[in-house]
Amino acid sequence: MPELELVEIQKEIYQSSLILKQGSSILFDYARSYAQAQRDYKIALAKAILDLKDEKMNITLIPDLAKGRVSEELYMRDLAELTYKSAKDRMDAIQAQMNGLQTISKFMKEVEGNETIYRKT
Repeated sequence: MPELELVEIQKEIYQSSLILKQGSSILFDYARSYAQAQRDYKIALAKAILDLKDEKMNITLIPDLAKGRVSEELYMRDLAELTYKSAKDRMDAIQAQMNGLQTISKFMKEVEGNETIYRKT
């Protein structure tokens, strides 16, 4: 029975490694999307600030009004950031699960090895 369990654990480890491999590519895409959304937001914010200055808006109101004018870009930036962070957290959780499985696998191999030694004596 322990052999079957060990094989199942090793399958889980292999599946986790495949998920991590595929996930790293997806995570890179999310990081790129986040960086692009951040760039788009900053460009739009700078333009909005310049427009408000050209409109002779009160200087103390400009930051809040500019952010209001670029709320869609801000939303897209925040969405991209949270998508990236949640994907990264998921990858970290899979990695932690895989580490745990590897520890169990190692322990089971050691126990199995000890059982073989005891049977010989």
